[in-house]
Amino acid sequence: MALTDAQIKAHKKYREKFVYLQARTTDEYRNTVYDHIEKTGESLNTFILRAIADTIARDLSDSSKNT
Repeated sequence: MALTDAQIKAHKKYREKFVYLQARTTDEYRNTVYDHIEKTGESLNTFILRAIADTIARDLSDSSKNT
């Protein structure tokens, strides 16, 4: 089924809200990550965003303890 012009426009507008982040890793480490997210049922994107949010929260908590 082909997309309508309105659907194409809406999709383009939605995607413009986001940017791409890239990370380099070895095949072995990538496989470790994929094995982990398969067990948790998360998508790669969800896992990465959660890992970043958790790290930021921990770093902020650690820095507030040091002041």
